[in-house]
Amino acid sequence: MQQKRIREIPANPLLQDTRKRKKNLRVAAYCRVSTDEEEQQSSFEIQVEYYTNKINSHDNWKLVGIFADDGISGVHVKKRTQFLEMIELCKKKKIDLILTKSISRFARNTLECIQYVRMLKSLDIPVIFEKEGINTADMTSEMILTCLSSFAQAESESISLNVARGKRMGYKQGKFSFRYTNFLGYRKGTDGQPEIVPEEADAIRMMFQNYLNGDSLSKIKETLESKGFPTATGKKEWTTQAILRILQNEKYMGDVLLQKTFTANFLEGKPQKNNGELPQYYIENNHPAIVTREVFHQVQEEIARRKSKRPVTQKHSKTNRGKFTSQYALSERLVCGNCGCYYRRVTWNIHGRKQIVWCCINRLEFGKKFCKDSPSIPEDALHKAIVASLNTLLNSHQEEVTACIQNTLVNCTVTETGADPIVIQNKIAEMNREFNRLLLLAGDEENEFLDRKLQQVNDELLSLKQLKKRAEQAIEQNQNRTSRVQEIIQMISADDIAIHEYSDTLTYRIIEQITILSKEEIRIRFVGGYEITQSLVQ
Repeated sequence: MQQKRIREIPANPLLQDTRKRKKNLRVAAYCRVSTDEEEQQSSFEIQVEYYTNKINSHDNWKLVGIFADDGISGVHVKKRTQFLEMIELCKKKKIDLILTKSISRFARNTLECIQYVRMLKSLDIPVIFEKEGINTADMTSEMILTCLSSFAQAESESISLNVARGKRMGYKQGKFSFRYTNFLGYRKGTDGQPEIVPEEADAIRMMFQNYLNGDSLSKIKETLESKGFPTATGKKEWTTQAILRILQNEKYMGDVLLQKTFTANFLEGKPQKNNGELPQYYIENNHPAIVTREVFHQVQEEIARRKSKRPVTQKHSKTNRGKFTSQYALSERLVCGNCGCYYRRVTWNIHGRKQIVWCCINRLEFGKKFCKDSPSIPEDALHKAIVASLNTLLNSHQEEVTACIQNTLVNCTVTETGADPIVIQNKIAEMNREFNRLLLLAGDEENEFLDRKLQQVNDELLSLKQLKKRAEQAIEQNQNRTSRVQEIIQMISADDIAIHEYSDTLTYRIIEQITILSKEEIRIRFVGGYEITQSLVQ
């Protein structure tokens, strides 16, 4: 048997993939600028022109296309439509080579950069990064690419932090960009300041007024669509979520709250609600208001009231005693004098004759066991009694009602917390100075006593801030209550005013509660606390 011999055949790159060398390479270029400002726009156009000339001047290169994303961040590819289109063509084997200026232009996310380079290598499509001088076809290790793409990601993170820091510094001085795109009610004026759009402002005022009149979000949606008011994006169909956002937006009373949200992770890029993680800045009277401050605060109070009304048990209650309904004003106000439960509107059918009555929900659902003596009251009798009580109020008890309401206003002047926000703010400033003093004493060394003292001061600061917020909310509620009772004072002070028919809107605005005392009598409590006992005529 002859001796075994091993002979090495040297590598010959010239023999590799001769078919590919003979045909023209289909080459694409990818370029991107991160903002759409004018100076960046020129850079974008220069890149497109550069790659077009470079590919066309190469002998065996054929231009497939210049894929360019203008004004798009490089942290994520999901928003870069041109990049994704280029990748799809690669998967369909319609591209042989990709040119790009640098790793940071290709991707600022290390993980995505490596993933896409690996995928393209598996498809035998190299990427040439010109600035770094890297051709992934010749790359034997991903280490250099990983390091360089990590630097690109770190650079992007640094830029993101600098931009965020710059914005926050601007917030402190009241400087910010007012959002006009897809924002209903305002446009940029000739002086660069927000200017009210009259026809859009009419829709916004109607939303606020109808909500105070007792309309639900769904009913306001129907009204807007029936009147042909378009949304901020020009659509004909509204959503209740969009209406609620408008009702809760402080910009419509001329104020601005800055830093409502923030981005915790620049890679994810998802904004999250600022629940105290970062300071917020509130600017009063920044621009012309569409609704008055009083109306806006009344709406916020009404939103909170409706949200607080929930069924009394975790299961779906048949009675829904705590659930808000906007269909009838009496559903929110008619109460059984026997058991305290709400009344419900019911249609009786007696020998083919229909009659609408209001009945105690406890009596309807559970019988006499829970409510023994509650009467059922015809709706027309209730309406007549309410109209009669309103006319009595207007014609016979003006001085008495005004005195009662004025007494309510006096009682409202003291906040629920019993504290003055200005006094609390002075105390907060004092505690901040103490905190800074202790911080300087502590230095870099660990000191158990100073650490404990710092924690105590910090806890007290947090408590004071919460107390201040409650005091401010109480003052707002008092102002809203004052505004509502002032409306009633103005109404009852008017000369020659008479009410001839029942109105759900009027009931919703000025009546707090109606208690059914018996078949013959009800007690009506108006906003401000004044009460009238009224006979029922059936």
